[in-house]
Amino acid sequence: MLSFFRRIINSKAGVVVTFIVLGVIAIAFAAGDVSNIAGMAGGLGGSDVAKVGGAKVTANDLRTAAQNEVAAYRQEQPTLDMAQFVAAGGFEGVLQREITGLSLEQFGKDQGMVVSRRLVDGQIASIPAFRGPNGQFDPALYQQLLAQRKMTDAQVRTDIERTSYAQQLTVPIIGATQFAMQMALPYASLLLEKREGEVGYVPTRLVAAGAAPTDAEIQTFYQRNVQRYTLPERRVVRYALVTPAAVAAGATPSEAEIARYYQTNQSRYAATQKRDVTQVIVADQAGANALAAKAKGGASLADAARAAGLEASTQKGVDKAAYTTQASAAVADAVFGAAQGSVVGPVRGTLGFVVAKVDAITQVPGKTLAQARPEILAELTKQKQAAALGEMRNTIEDALSGNATFDEVVTDRKLQAQTTPAVTAQGAAPDAPTFQPTPEQRAMITAAFTADEGDAPQIVPVGQDGGFAVVGVGQIQRSAPRPLAQVRNQVLADLNADRARAAARKLANAVLAKVNKGMPMAQALKETGLAVPPVRPIAASRRDLAAAQNTPAAAPLALLFSMPQNKARTLEAPQNEGWYILRVNKIEAGNAAGNEAAIRAARADIGRLIGREYVSQFARAVRDSVGVKTDPKAVAKVRAELLNNGGN
Repeated sequence: MLSFFRRIINSKAGVVVTFIVLGVIAIAFAAGDVSNIAGMAGGLGGSDVAKVGGAKVTANDLRTAAQNEVAAYRQEQPTLDMAQFVAAGGFEGVLQREITGLSLEQFGKDQGMVVSRRLVDGQIASIPAFRGPNGQFDPALYQQLLAQRKMTDAQVRTDIERTSYAQQLTVPIIGATQFAMQMALPYASLLLEKREGEVGYVPTRLVAAGAAPTDAEIQTFYQRNVQRYTLPERRVVRYALVTPAAVAAGATPSEAEIARYYQTNQSRYAATQKRDVTQVIVADQAGANALAAKAKGGASLADAARAAGLEASTQKGVDKAAYTTQASAAVADAVFGAAQGSVVGPVRGTLGFVVAKVDAITQVPGKTLAQARPEILAELTKQKQAAALGEMRNTIEDALSGNATFDEVVTDRKLQAQTTPAVTAQGAAPDAPTFQPTPEQRAMITAAFTADEGDAPQIVPVGQDGGFAVVGVGQIQRSAPRPLAQVRNQVLADLNADRARAAARKLANAVLAKVNKGMPMAQALKETGLAVPPVRPIAASRRDLAAAQNTPAAAPLALLFSMPQNKARTLEAPQNEGWYILRVNKIEAGNAAGNEAAIRAARADIGRLIGREYVSQFARAVRDSVGVKTDPKAVAKVRAELLNNGGN
């Protein structure tokens, strides 16, 4: 899991990720940062961690930004805690992004850039988290989410404004992908480098684990590796479903409502006529006259159009209203006033002169109220259920905003409370192995694990029919190791596996020493006395290494290209299955001179990355231009506070 954060935090594209993606995500989860951008003169105060030009990053800015970034990441990794985030370099990344964001904002203002209030309003209105059941921006929901996150409208606007400055400054830069062919030559040559070697293998399964472990050895191994047998935090999720079926009793349309709907939409159920029409649009009237004459003379309209370099189009089952919107009222009147088989036109339309032929006429009878009643009933029922669900959701949200408990909401709205077993953030139930969460329950579990202890219940959408669930957190079982008595068999198996692994590693190291002294690998492996697999050759180019990323071959190839010629190293096989001994026998340097295809490929690969490098260098230059000064002691104090308080 930590590798995910390292890839984001330590990448050259960190600036781009932050300002183009992460900032928007943080806002979408109502997790903006509190940024004091008022101009302040003088040195750093006791509550300031950095001075950026004339503005400052306060300890509260840094603390809040770190907490909010962890909250945003928890949407993908619910078990992430502050300690893991800090260990992965996240805290340092937050500090640098706070400083860089403030630097870019001040630089943009110095250059005369402006972020209007209207732009900020539009950004807020476009965030899905702030949309109500009708899909439109809901000011009440916006204020409710701000209250839940203990934020203000000003803080959200500050975050969006800063993100907008950064986007305006960096987006044009990241689009720069040009890279000179001559500069790409050494990279292309590097990709053409080839290496040959050989690989030996010592499987763990062939190595004896030794004598049976004693009780004391088992106890010691358990204590040393207690994390292996530690269950993650588990939570009992309490929930009550509110589905269309729950409001069906009060959402049945009356006969009066059905009749009123029928009268209001009378045109929808009236008798109508539909026609199949073939038409051609001609730019000039003379050409249209000639085309119409051929069609009226018996020629196929489509063939006549093709002979004139035009294309006929056919519309089947179109009524007059729909045809009018596509052509014009005059064309529709002419076409729907003609008999079947007639050629109409030319008539001036919106795009030119229309020549049309009426291929077929279908009379569609109207529907009486009795005939239309089933579909009207279904439509009105759906509308009334959606309205009832929306009203109930608003009522429940109002109650939760008023500090109502889960039990109070369930009792007041006459809902059925349900619970899951104690589950992990991934939905596993160690004490109920047969439990398999439904997709709806998985959404509820994710919501439960994003809540802090003591938080109010949440509303979680479920399904595609407007249903939702009221979700609360029941009993919380903190992460703790299972007693040795419960996992003794597993501990014994793990201890024997570790012993076998260590013995296999010792044998592999002995083989390695002999190979590096000049002994052939096959002979060194034979001297182990084990029936190991035969030595196999390995050959690849650096391009093969690049193509093997995220495959089982990636690690051996990476080792092959990290050693000098005639040297060997060991590499552990996946799943502790054994040890490889890999030796490089031959290195053939690549030379892409004259190989235009290889140079172009390298240039394209680098071009996809160079824009990010430009952004990184630009951001560094902006920071130098604005001027940045940090207080290491203040930074260390905030870091310690976050770790000591668990990020809360």
